[in-house]
Amino acid sequence: MSALLLEFGPDIWIGEGPVVPFFPGFPYPTRMAVIRLSDGSLFVWSPVALSDGLKGEVDSLGPVRYLVSPNFLHHLFLGEWKSAYPNARLFASPGLRKRRKDLIFDGDLADAPDEGWAADLDQVLVHGSFVMTEAVFFHRASRTVIFADLIENLPRDWFGGWRAYVARLDGIMEPNPGAPREWRASFINRRKARAALGRILDWPIERVLIAHGKPADSNGKTFVRNAFTWLLGP
Repeated sequence: MSALLLEFGPDIWIGEGPVVPFFPGFPYPTRMAVIRLSDGSLFVWSPVALSDGLKGEVDSLGPVRYLVSPNFLHHLFLGEWKSAYPNARLFASPGLRKRRKDLIFDGDLADAPDEGWAADLDQVLVHGSFVMTEAVFFHRASRTVIFADLIENLPRDWFGGWRAYVARLDGIMEPNPGAPREWRASFINRRKARAALGRILDWPIERVLIAHGKPADSNGKTFVRNAFTWLLGP
């Protein structure tokens, strides 16, 4: 039986989730990350659907202590993870408390890491959009930066017909990854967005982990720069 969690770097694993619909007719692949912190506990980023097999593999790595949503779109499976791990602390991305009033959150993501994971992870909120704010994380041990929807890199054959044309036009497909064009247009305060991106590019990035599409396991800083030419310029 194949593993459901695959090692992406030192103390970081990825798990593929189900395909979920986003806008009518646009199915999206999903991916989560599990990070083992220096105290042995686990930080779970953007959790996907929880099966018995996945739970068993997660439990073999350590106790789940933090459940994190990077933006208010990545919330579908938070409830089932919180039920499975009632002692884990649940953290909301900006705007998620209003969207998921059925969940009780223990904290909110900010421009600085919570003290529980500050020794292992850095983070920044990418402000500037009137639509959505995303928290971007950096795992020091693996030199991995973690994006949810600010970088999408879907395979060229993922969509068919007119949907493939729209996705290419949207700028979210290989070999030209990035944020969807309509989200880019929502960044009316690009000064704030560039400031956040500047902090991200100051990190010693080697790998880039994303929720939707092919990640980068080398030349990470170049990958990020190329994905943000819409913000930085050519």
